[in-house]
Amino acid sequence: MDAISTESLTKHYSVGFWRPRPYVALDALSLSVRQGEVFGFLGPNGAGKTTTLKLLLQLIYPTSGRAEILGRPVGDVGVKRRIGYLPENPYFYDYLTAEELLEYFGGLFGYSGTDRKRRVGALLDEVGIGPERRLQLRKFSKGMLQRVGIAQALINEPEVVFFDEPMSGLDPLGRREIRQLILKLRDRGCTVFFSSHVLSDAETLCSRVAVLAGGRLVASGDLSELLAFQVRGWELVVNGLTDATLDQARASGQVTHATPLGGQRYALELPLSVVPAELLAGLTAQGAQLVSINPVRETLEDFFVRQIGAAPKDRGLGTVAR
Repeated sequence: MDAISTESLTKHYSVGFWRPRPYVALDALSLSVRQGEVFGFLGPNGAGKTTTLKLLLQLIYPTSGRAEILGRPVGDVGVKRRIGYLPENPYFYDYLTAEELLEYFGGLFGYSGTDRKRRVGALLDEVGIGPERRLQLRKFSKGMLQRVGIAQALINEPEVVFFDEPMSGLDPLGRREIRQLILKLRDRGCTVFFSSHVLSDAETLCSRVAVLAGGRLVASGDLSELLAFQVRGWELVVNGLTDATLDQARASGQVTHATPLGGQRYALELPLSVVPAELLAGLTAQGAQLVSINPVRETLEDFFVRQIGAAPKDRGLGTVAR
């Protein structure tokens, strides 16, 4: 059983006043998310990511299509107790403290007083909220509010958690801590479905991704499969490389580009047709030392930009009769 599945999920909005036209926010989305995986839902602003999350959480209703969470239709009351959600811009009653807010949410899920306090304290520790947990939320920065929002999404120990741009507003240390938290959720069997346009986070965390553009699914699958075939060459970082040896390598066509890194240290780009070991043998014979060797491949950002550029731009369906 998939943790999340959609079949031709579609959402249209009417836009305009005198001559309303349907706008396609989401167009026949079909995908499946396995239990216990971190699934990245990627796309630029306006692609339909937040619309999809709202449909899955039944905050809005589809024009057509269907969706299931944990084998049950979205909106099933029993399923709602088993999921968590962080909206893109969380907003809370800002005269409550972080502790009071989480205790309120814990009470909604039926946690007793002692268990609720223990759970709240552990979650605030986990998301990096220290003594400031006793301050009113109106005194929190955006990044701190984001941490509190993540904690409230986890208060009920969900089996499936939806994060809409979870890294928004976080500093580099906070981003690392939340990435570690997401991996902990995965390790305990929780399914994490998060939307983002921060591609490095998806590349770090996800085993599978889907790319949305113009309300349409343009690519999906295992991250390794989407990227592996795009190896373009090799990068060698070498030290002790003389100008004469570098000129010789360039003349032979084995090096397409050389970036000086200081002193006699260079980053050399090799075409895919060149066997790195053969070039390296010649360089080391001239006194150079290997520092590192890496394949040059397409990143998730390259893949993302290419798919978005190829996606259709028209999202209208014509004029609606009044």
